[in-house]
Amino acid sequence: MTDTIFLAGIEIFGRHGCSEFERQQEQLFIVDAELYLDLRRAGKTDDLGDTIDYVQVIRDIKKIVGGTPRNLIETVAQDICEILLRKYFLLNGLKITLRKPSPPVEEKFGGAAVQIVRHR
Repeated sequence: MTDTIFLAGIEIFGRHGCSEFERQQEQLFIVDAELYLDLRRAGKTDDLGDTIDYVQVIRDIKKIVGGTPRNLIETVAQDICEILLRKYFLLNGLKITLRKPSPPVEEKFGGAAVQIVRHR
């Protein structure tokens, strides 16, 4: 059995991309996170210690997306997964969707995104 905590639409500015422009000019990234864990105990105890503090998870995600520039959003999403799985022992797995809504390309489109699912 797996329960889920959803964190939707986390907006963070970062400098990820292959072009020099993307490394110099901050751009918006949007992260959705699904955290898979057993929430039965937290549901009974009403104690934050029996779940994952999503405020802290959001801070961790912001450090990664707002941190060291990467060429690929795939790498940024993978970094998020690795850090969260390493830090939060209650996590059984997670799904990270990382969107780059306005990449600097000539064509008009709704942006680029990657979605990575990892389990213990």
